[in-house]
Amino acid sequence: MTPITEVEGRRIALSNLEKVLYPATGTTKGELLHYCASVSGPLLAQLDNRPVSFLRFPDGPGGQRFFTKNPPPGTPSWVKTAAVPRSEDKAARQVVVADLATLMWAANLVVEFHTPQWRADAPAEADRLVLDLDPGEPASVVECCAVAVWLRDRLAADGLHTYAKTSGAKGLHLLTPLEPTPSDQVSAYAKTLAREAEAALPELVTHKMAKALRPGKVFIDFSQNAAAKTTATPYTVRAKERPTVSAPVSWPEVESCGSPDGLTFLIGDIVPRLERDGDLLAPLSDPDRAGRIP
Repeated sequence: MTPITEVEGRRIALSNLEKVLYPATGTTKGELLHYCASVSGPLLAQLDNRPVSFLRFPDGPGGQRFFTKNPPPGTPSWVKTAAVPRSEDKAARQVVVADLATLMWAANLVVEFHTPQWRADAPAEADRLVLDLDPGEPASVVECCAVAVWLRDRLAADGLHTYAKTSGAKGLHLLTPLEPTPSDQVSAYAKTLAREAEAALPELVTHKMAKALRPGKVFIDFSQNAAAKTTATPYTVRAKERPTVSAPVSWPEVESCGSPDGLTFLIGDIVPRLERDGDLLAPLSDPDRAGRIP
């Protein structure tokens, strides 16, 4: 029998809690749900009022994966949704994870959370800029860190604050809080930054996606600032071999990174980090930190 749990007055069926999702670590679905509940405060802050896309992997990272923007079949009536019109569906809506009950319902589906750089009440008006630093082998997150420091300082020259998180895969994501700005303007500015980084660090950076250009370099993916694009939400667990987390990191950690293992975090690492450092990405929600692009 599937256990029923009451969360904030909502009854939620939690299924297959003993199922091993990550054979490499023996991590079960129940442990994944426990992680989501344990970090619900900062995770909900990052999901707040943003339409969510789900990368679902119900049988673990080695099984079937599928990406969905539409509310999944069987979505409870109490789950909040927002209108996100698309060219192929003008009436499209997406889930908004507005509370702990919705978070646990979604986590039970076994998902990565992906969100845009804008909020549901202001579509295509970005309140943050994202730069996805993706290393091409043999480069690693170590090279990403060197590029991240350059970009942080470049953004600071324009009066902008920048915060870092691991992608939960191989690279880093840089996030900069903005006053609401049309997504196309943010995309153009991000592309300019990527080009400048390539000019300043030609042996280390490429701003072009072509795979032939990427070995040994860090690809700065600026395209995720487009209104239709999404990025892995901070604190989400990734569908990788191990239950890695897209985890906030401090600038001292970025500056001192000497090996990929130094910036790899699993679900068991995050609560102790929160207890020690607090939410390193909390300033993203501080209006006093929001800047204006030139």
